Amino acid sequence: MQYAHLAIVMPAYNEAEGIGGFIDEIRDAVAPLAERVTFVIADDRSTDGTAAALAGVDDVLVETQPANRGHGPTALAAYRAGLALSPDALVHVDGDGQFVGSEIAGAVRALARTGADVVHGVRRGRTDAWYRRVLTACVRLLIAVTVGRGVPDVNTPLRVYRPEAVRLLVNAVPSDALVPHVHFSLAEVRARLDVRYLHVRSIPRRGASSTGTMWGKVARPSLPPKKLVLFARDALVEVWRWSLRPGAPLRALSLEGPDPVEAGGPADAGPAVAPGTAGASGAAGTDGVSGAADPANGSGAPDHADARASGAADPANGLGAPGPVEAGGSADGPGAPGPGTPNPAAAPDAPDTRDRGSGSA
Repeated sequence: MQYAHLAIVMPAYNEAEGIGGFIDEIRDAVAPLAERVTFVIADDRSTDGTAAALAGVDDVLVETQPANRGHGPTALAAYRAGLALSPDALVHVDGDGQFVGSEIAGAVRALARTGADVVHGVRRGRTDAWYRRVLTACVRLLIAVTVGRGVPDVNTPLRVYRPEAVRLLVNAVPSDALVPHVHFSLAEVRARLDVRYLHVRSIPRRGASSTGTMWGKVARPSLPPKKLVLFARDALVEVWRWSLRPGAPLRALSLEGPDPVEAGGPADAGPAVAPGTAGASGAAGTDGVSGAADPANGSGAPDHADARASGAADPANGLGAPGPVEAGGSADGPGAPGPGTPNPAAAPDAPDTRDRGSGSA
């Protein structure tokens, strides 16, 4: 047992067909890692009976949202509900079931072994329309230019946090944010949180529909849906206002120091650095986890002084040379890694949060 209480939070919208089986798979995988596991589902006013499909399951708490607000606000509501349970670690994953239970367990183990603030699941094997690949490339370039290093999968929904770290982030991001995970990823780098990256598989959405209700019906699959275009515009404005512009509120976060910025309360100070806080960096070894930037995607290694930042072996956790590997490639679960070290920036998707009106998660 590595944790007394593990909370797994999920935003969900119209996932009745697959969410029960997804929860069962995760439960089986993480059961050896915690004395108690609680699933918290933030249901974004589903119309297909998602909440009813989970009724009566002892370890599942369903919180139906007061209104349909879209993925971003629903994800933040799920985080807040999970933190209210005072867990030892908190997992976030979307309710559409596009991850494998054993690899989610691998990310949980990685957090315990490395002592990191957060472990990101870096998605691999995605097949996306051209316009989503273009949007992904633009977002990755924008992030690399503005923060000085790349983030392998800036909007990944699979994250395992220490409660102290995620509470800082949730308190700082506005409750109606469209892309909270983009803000989280940027703030983690600037606050010099210890971020580790773990390659995981991305699988099709569970249930009869492979696309869900994210952007509504697409008249011409070769063209970006109108809702996606409008969403991308609004999300970029939001990211600029809250995370990128000089004096943006989320540039001033620190895990230690002044009280966290409250939603709606901008801070004008530059990014604060917590003394002695490990950077968003690290090295990978037998645990299959990396926090080092990937030279192949132009991110470069962060300029931090500790052994993990430089890529040197860390005797405290047995980490060796940098470079993330697949979740199943070592002690993190079944499955063998592919040849060579995968590029963590090869597969991230464009922001997969939903239009505020679509409510899809």
